[in-house]
Amino acid sequence: MRAAAIDEFGPAEVLRVREMPRPSPSSDGMLVRVLAAGVQLTDAAIRAGWRPPGAEIEFPQILGNEFAGVVEEVGSEVEGVRAGDEVAGFALLNCYAEYVAVPASQIVAKPAGVPWHVAGALSASGQTAHTAFEDLRIGADDVVLVCGAAGGVGTIFTQLAVRAGATVIGTASQVNHAYLRSLGAVPITYGPGQAERIRALSGRVDVVFDAAGHENLRTAVDLVADRDRIATIVDMALALELGCRIVRSRRDAARLADLMRRVTAGELEVHVRRTYGLDEVAAAHRDVETGHGRGKVVLEIGQAR
Repeated sequence: MRAAAIDEFGPAEVLRVREMPRPSPSSDGMLVRVLAAGVQLTDAAIRAGWRPPGAEIEFPQILGNEFAGVVEEVGSEVEGVRAGDEVAGFALLNCYAEYVAVPASQIVAKPAGVPWHVAGALSASGQTAHTAFEDLRIGADDVVLVCGAAGGVGTIFTQLAVRAGATVIGTASQVNHAYLRSLGAVPITYGPGQAERIRALSGRVDVVFDAAGHENLRTAVDLVADRDRIATIVDMALALELGCRIVRSRRDAARLADLMRRVTAGELEVHVRRTYGLDEVAAAHRDVETGHGRGKVVLEIGQAR
């Protein structure tokens, strides 16, 4: 099979497409022919040298941690799934490939009405946002500040908070303000002076979710008294210094199925700003590393038959 892998840590250029052995499913797993795979900043961090807790990096290492595709082969212990079923799922690594082998516990059915590129981009950002929404206990009376509201995680979190009835203020570049308004958020421009702009918009802020970094937590602790309701997914060292929450995604099939249900019901939109072919994987990594794009980037790896 063709896959995008690294032989060493480094810049985007170390990520190359090559022929690699097709994996085999375990007795409690399945082999999926991948049609779309989301591209995450986490993938870029691994490529650059970060080792996720619990992961064993063995060169050549295939990257990618979310996918959608068609079941090719099913393990002997798996029930309720058969070859030809359309699914979406997640794995810590190995998703930038024509085939991925995963436990059955890490896939859900892909509804017919959900496009492949959307299903392939839902799991990672979606489950991180869903976990943060749960941890921060968002309710209808909350005023919520989302730093980096137009990014992959930020857009999902924003929609979950708006759907819960919260008032959401989202930081983003000016070009993304109209998009945030379409999601039900009140946009403000990030950068110097943003604290004053936030205070001018709202007399109080109850919750801050930081999906952008750039020391936004320092602004957050001036706005919110309860640091248990301030969380980040990027600025871990500063969170430890200030006593704020660190959100680490708790991924499971039930959480992904809930997100898929929300997409199907029209309650949640997954914005895919650009798709790339597998051979363009280095360009896809450079794209996500800009940190300024709206929504998600996706690799188109295969075609539906």
